Amino acid sequence: MNMPLILASSSPQRRKLLALLVPDFEVIGPDIDEARLANESPQAMTHRLAVEKASTVYRQRGPDVRVLGGDTAVVIADRILGKPTSHDHAVSMLTDLSGTTHTVYSSVALCSPQGCRSLLSRSRVTFRKLLADEIQRYCLTEDPYDKAGGYGIQSSAGSFVEKLSGSYTGVIGLSLWETHQLLFAETDAS
Repeated sequence: MNMPLILASSSPQRRKLLALLVPDFEVIGPDIDEARLANESPQAMTHRLAVEKASTVYRQRGPDVRVLGGDTAVVIADRILGKPTSHDHAVSMLTDLSGTTHTVYSSVALCSPQGCRSLLSRSRVTFRKLLADEIQRYCLTEDPYDKAGGYGIQSSAGSFVEKLSGSYTGVIGLSLWETHQLLFAETDAS
């Protein structure tokens, strides 16, 4: 399928990951409300937001394009950790994650003339016990502030991870296996 591909995301991590699969695509950051709905599970939220991002851009640019959207949630004890808003908030998040196992849900959605489809990856990440001074040092970098959960597994915070079960790229923000399934299963079917 030779239709242009658009990534509906302003995330530099998603852009880098998608470039591993597809060399040529456009990027448009959708303007949507990413607030969690009342009683919405993390899985349902990431699914809804991935579809909403892709479908918003598809409505603007369709019908002769494919639009990929994604969303990621870091969850500990049924609490979704968003992106930290301050140094203290980042320190608090990493302190909560220290020595525990959390879940990362990453949804990806593709909207095209064939409709919208989405897939979800679920990963379990266990952090080793972190020292207070290493949390402080990490939070003095720019790294925590544009990432759900306040850490980037692809950066120095990868040393915090004792164990990962699931999708490494999903934890970064775009599960490549699910993305490949959506992009190339559609291509194979046409």
